[in-house]
Amino acid sequence: MGSVFGTLFRVSTWGESHGVSVGVVVDGCPARLPLSREDIQKELDKRRPGQSDIVTPRKEADEVRILSGLRDGLTLGTPIAMEVMNTDQRPSAYDNVRDVFRPSHADYTYMAKYGIRAVEGGGRSSARETIARVAAGAVARKLLSVISGVRIVAYVERVHDIAMPGLDEAPTEAEVEASPVRCPHADTAARMVERIKDVRREGDSVGGVVRCHLCGVPAGLGEPVFDRLEADLAKAMLSIPASKGFEFGSGFAGTSLRGSEHNDTFVSRDGRIHTLTNRSGGVQGGISNGEEIVFRVAFKPTATILRPQQTVDAQGNEAELMMKGRHDPCVLPRAVPIVEGMAALVLAEHLLRQRAQCIVDAE
Repeated sequence: MGSVFGTLFRVSTWGESHGVSVGVVVDGCPARLPLSREDIQKELDKRRPGQSDIVTPRKEADEVRILSGLRDGLTLGTPIAMEVMNTDQRPSAYDNVRDVFRPSHADYTYMAKYGIRAVEGGGRSSARETIARVAAGAVARKLLSVISGVRIVAYVERVHDIAMPGLDEAPTEAEVEASPVRCPHADTAARMVERIKDVRREGDSVGGVVRCHLCGVPAGLGEPVFDRLEADLAKAMLSIPASKGFEFGSGFAGTSLRGSEHNDTFVSRDGRIHTLTNRSGGVQGGISNGEEIVFRVAFKPTATILRPQQTVDAQGNEAELMMKGRHDPCVLPRAVPIVEGMAALVLAEHLLRQRAQCIVDAE
C-alpha cells in the first residue's frame, strides 16, 4: 500500500535502484487527453543523473517506454503504464555494506521492518524510485495545463548557507533551467555551484531548500478537515527521499506576526475576489482561494559521503564504513522536478475530486 498515491488520480510505483527497471501505473487519467512520450521524457531529463558536474555521474538515459493507455496521441482512459530501464548498474560498489548499516540511510529500518533488504543502492529507498513520480507527474501536468491552465515552477532557493534574494513573482522555466543548480538568480547560482563542488572535493555533502509556486490554481480545490490541500501537499513533499521539512505560505516566520499583520485582506478586482497579500499561501480552510500557492521543502545533506564513518553491522558489532560509488553531493538540483511532479499529482487529484462532487466549477 505504501507504493500507491492518490484516489481518483492514482499512481502505483515499482522497482529498485539496481533492479531491471523502475516504473509506474497511472490510473484515473481522463480519456482523450493529448499526451506524448516527449511530454514525459522532458520531465525525466531534468531528473536524470549525469546531467552536470554537480550531480552523480551515474550514466542513465532514463528513456521512458509507454506500455499502455495511449492511442494516436490520446489517452484511452485506461491505466497508463510506463517503464524506465536501469542500464548503468554497479552492484559491486555496495559489497562493503552487505552486513553493515549506512549512517542516515534506510538500511537498518528496512531490515527491521522486512527482515530483508535490497543492498544495492538501497532498493526502494533510493532516489531512483522518484523516476516513477516524475513520469506520473508529467501526465498530471499535462492534464492540469489542458483543463485549467495551471503552471508549476520550483527552484532551488538555498544551498547550505547560500540563499538567493526573494522574488516578486514566480520565475520562468527558462530562468530556472539556466543554471545546473536550478537557481534562477545567476549570481547566487554561481556561488551555489562552487559550494557544491567544494564539498564534493572534500568527500562531503550539503542540503538546502526548494521553493515551489503553483500559478493559476482555481479557487475551490481541497477538502475540509483531513484532506486539506496543504496537508496533501505536505504528505506528497515529505514522501520525497531526503526531505526533512515543509513550510506553507508564511510558514514559521508567520508565527512572529500579530493577526493584524498576518491577515490577508480581501479586495474585488476586475470582477474577481483577490487578497492584497498572500501570507495564507493560496489556501484557506484547506481550500484554494485562487491566489498563487507557495510552499518550501527542506532537504537534508546527502547521506552518502566519501569519508570514514562509524556504524554497526547486522550483529550489532561496531564497524567503520568508507563508502564507494557515485552519489550526489547535493540532492537539490535533481529534487526540483520531483517537487514539481508531486505537486502536479496532488493538484490533479483535487481537480478531479472537485469536478466529481460539485456541480459548481472551481473558479
